[in-house]
Amino acid sequence: MISKDLKKFDLTHEQYNVLRILKGKHPEQMCVRDIASRMMEKSSNVPRIVDRLVAKNWVERTTSAIDKRETVINLTAAGLQVLQDSTAAMDVLFSDLLTLNDTDAVQLNDLLEKLRIKE
Repeated sequence: MISKDLKKFDLTHEQYNVLRILKGKHPEQMCVRDIASRMMEKSSNVPRIVDRLVAKNWVERTTSAIDKRETVINLTAAGLQVLQDSTAAMDVLFSDLLTLNDTDAVQLNDLLEKLRIKE
């Protein structure tokens, strides 16, 4: 269901996840290693995903000003727009599927944060 709706935006769920991770740090840049550590699916091939996002002009890859050996990734204006549009579609989809009240949503978020910290 989610993959089908993301396909309308020419996105896979892994690409969508990378865009959301980058948006969380925007306008700061992130290295591939940091993106990979935040992925929902730890087995994802982040460099390959980033390559595809670069080809779509949704992210750009540059050399870090701090460490010339490191490559950093940043969202482009087009990437921000596709993320905004696809997130609006995902919000509609999830609002139809999930019926959590605000208290339950906060509790779920807290539990998920605890799981993320343990990894």
